[in-house]
Amino acid sequence: MAAPPSPCTRVCRIESRTGWCLGCRRTLAEIADWAMMTPAQQRALLADLARRR
Repeated sequence: MAAPPSPCTRVCRIESRTGWCLGCRRTLAEIADWAMMTPAQQRALLADLARRR
């Protein structure tokens, strides 16, 4: 199965209270690891991001 597209919205600012990017809601570690994740891991992260909104 193909990898999902990156959730990046090009609004790249980290919220100090949560540690999440204001655009995509990922942490710095999740942003850095995205390209190395398997498609399954990426989809799992996308599901987590949906709950963070």
